[in-house]
Amino acid sequence: MHHEPKTDATIYPEGGFRANLVVLGSFSSIMGGLGLMNSIGIYQAWISTHQLAHLSSGQIGWIFGLYNFLVFFCGIQIGPIFDAKGPRFLMWFGSILVVLTFVLMGFCTQYWHFIVVIGILGGMGTSFIFIVPVASIGHFFCRRRGAATGLALSGGSIGGVIFPLVLENLAPKIGFAWSTRVIGLITLVLLIPGCVLVRANFPPKDPSPPSIKVFLPDLSILRDPVLALTTLGVFFIEWGFFIPLEYIASYSLASGIPRQLSYLMVVFLNAGSFPGRWLPGILADKIGRFNTLILTNVLCLISVLAIWIPAGGNIVAVIIFSVVFGFASGSNISLVPVCVGELCPVQNYGRYYTTVYTIVSFGALTGVPIAGEILHRCNGAYWGLISFAGCAYAAGLGCFAVVMWLQRRRANMRSADLGGV
Repeated sequence: MHHEPKTDATIYPEGGFRANLVVLGSFSSIMGGLGLMNSIGIYQAWISTHQLAHLSSGQIGWIFGLYNFLVFFCGIQIGPIFDAKGPRFLMWFGSILVVLTFVLMGFCTQYWHFIVVIGILGGMGTSFIFIVPVASIGHFFCRRRGAATGLALSGGSIGGVIFPLVLENLAPKIGFAWSTRVIGLITLVLLIPGCVLVRANFPPKDPSPPSIKVFLPDLSILRDPVLALTTLGVFFIEWGFFIPLEYIASYSLASGIPRQLSYLMVVFLNAGSFPGRWLPGILADKIGRFNTLILTNVLCLISVLAIWIPAGGNIVAVIIFSVVFGFASGSNISLVPVCVGELCPVQNYGRYYTTVYTIVSFGALTGVPIAGEILHRCNGAYWGLISFAGCAYAAGLGCFAVVMWLQRRRANMRSADLGGV
């Protein structure tokens, strides 16, 4: 994405009026743009019990798997354009796609309608609103980047609280179609401040169109075992991350929890995610980004295996799981790009980011459909789906643990070499 110029760190304001306006605009736009991603479980639950009730969980899962895939994969193309042209056009274009998604969703009745509208249009639009504000914040903050990025991304959690409440209260009264249009209007109001306030601090890197090479992954960088294991670890945690987000409402409905309270589980998850987005960012700036990522994902694993599996549909246990998992998983999106940045030269960040997220996007594509197929094979019982999420987090943590060991080993070897000299 953004290639920071090799100059003194003082070029980053680390605050001030303009920088704070960018954070404010990013917070507002992410509240609207990522509100769909963070409340996607509501739409999965509604569609699977209404328009597409005749289809299996695995088939429906591909709609949301495609959505998750494009949110990450489109960043590969957006990043170089951002570097060359700046954020303004990209913000407006992404905002139009997101609002159009909500407007057209009300007309969807068939499987392919949802594939096109939610999967393709929604995934592409959300990608713009996820990538561009975060990259713009990187223009204004270096030392405090984790905290500033986490604060902006916490807006998505608030959107994930607002949108399910609007849909749950309006859909029975005015229907699904008009409810999504109301949400689209709210989204438009939230996106406009982002389009106006989000700006770049550095001039465009190159006025000429970006070369096709910057859009392509460079798999040769994966020869470094640290970067390869980091990429694999992120792949696994993305498998685990989207499963509770997408299936917590359906799980609650299947467990006999009342419909209104089942939909509120997505609200509880996002309420927990709000502090989980910015508190770990502050902690990461103090104790290390990888250390914080490992701690939060240990908590994700504990919440899945120690709270969700034995919950058995108990309302209190499911609420506790939603809040704890929401808090713990909130840092997944905000910390990973910062961790990748620690593993490469600053001027090569775009190439490394492109490569890592090309691979990770396929984890986002396949995780939800695999979980849905497991649910189908288990005859609607959720223990297999939950176990899959837990195993994914365990595998990701194993990769990160080896990464930390390799980094310490390299640091010790460098110290020994310097001592020998």
